[in-house]
Amino acid sequence: MRHLPAEVSGAFLYPPTELLRKRGYYSWPGAGFDAEGRQKEYAEVIGSISRRLGMKISLRREPVYGPEGVGRFVGEVKEKGPDGLLLVLLQKGEWGSVVRIVDEVGVPTVVFVPVGVLLNPQINQLHRRKGVYVVSSLDIEGLEYGMRMIGTAKWMGESRIVNVAGDEEADFRVEDIFGTQVRTVPLRRYSEEFRRTQATEEVRKLARLYSEGALKVVEPSEEDILNSAKTYFVCKRIMESEEADAFMMDCLRAIGPEKPVPCMAYMSLRDEGVAMGCQSDLDATLTQMLLLRLFGRPGFQQNASCDTWRNHYYGAHCTCPTRLGGPGEPPEPYILRNHAETGTGVSPQVIWRKGQEVTMVHYIHGRPPSMAIYTGRVVGRYDMPPAGGCRTNVELVLDGVEDVCEVKGMHQTIIYGDHAKKLRSFCQLYGIEVID
Repeated sequence: MRHLPAEVSGAFLYPPTELLRKRGYYSWPGAGFDAEGRQKEYAEVIGSISRRLGMKISLRREPVYGPEGVGRFVGEVKEKGPDGLLLVLLQKGEWGSVVRIVDEVGVPTVVFVPVGVLLNPQINQLHRRKGVYVVSSLDIEGLEYGMRMIGTAKWMGESRIVNVAGDEEADFRVEDIFGTQVRTVPLRRYSEEFRRTQATEEVRKLARLYSEGALKVVEPSEEDILNSAKTYFVCKRIMESEEADAFMMDCLRAIGPEKPVPCMAYMSLRDEGVAMGCQSDLDATLTQMLLLRLFGRPGFQQNASCDTWRNHYYGAHCTCPTRLGGPGEPPEPYILRNHAETGTGVSPQVIWRKGQEVTMVHYIHGRPPSMAIYTGRVVGRYDMPPAGGCRTNVELVLDGVEDVCEVKGMHQTIIYGDHAKKLRSFCQLYGIEVID
């Protein structure tokens, strides 16, 4: 779908240095702090962030200070109705102005404050407040992540998931804070598209890449691998025709002679940065979409299980991205297997990097929405046999989990890296309840 850029209104808050000089008292950050020069420096950096993220960040040229100036700025923002707000505070005396703007405007707000401007009592006043993200730092990366969060929320609200399921067409919007559109097309669409997909050179090339890229091929035949390559073009064509940003399918109902499992298509499209939800699981698809936009990492939607003797988490599914570090990053090794639960088609058995830090996430839509967040590390995988379950499996030690049987959710998404703190900030900014 066509996406409009997220719009953010921004302002620098500080009284002019000349006014402070007349007063004879500067407070934090002190008499040697060049607020005007710092505004110019930050404005250039924010302009670069705006272009890099494809956003429209409109910064007020004149600094905002004092009750009258704040009142005018609040009126301007309310009239414009932006997707978010950016406040850069450059003098402690205007902290009350920041709080007033947050109180009166009521849109997701990022507050950036260089270290040495505020004391802890002020920072803590908004640090845990819903709808606000406070960054007290000299590191501009925190400000950029704040803008990325606002851009992600805007993108989610304008996105469309195509759902291949059932017998009827339907459209609805997800009942949550984003309102992502879901367009359902009948399952027969998948088999119809598969029948009309020929074994072109493009299809054969992808099949060769699957075979040549694998450590080994266990069960699948050459015909199975060729058909799995066709499913990539089938899924992509359905997405393009429906102008969708993400895809999900009731895939277990789709399996048959003219409807091979789409596991390899899911692997490839996730590697390209597309959210692909197994079994028409809406929350799993939304979770993948969020993680891709926030961190650029494709996710592994998996079935939750565990090793109770060792208190290790066992996650398994029959499809998984290989470029777990992100699109364009080197792939992890994989083995070509058949689909474990049906004994048909082709599924990748992706071998996760031992020792890798991971985050496991499950977004649950609703009003209010919620999110389960876990962190841990990869300690290995189970050979199949002797283990059962789906083809790709990963064995994790989860941080702070006394009993792994109590992990919340099913079809949670696992990605490389520890992103828990940033995810909690996103939840705070958009009023998403964090499940502990």
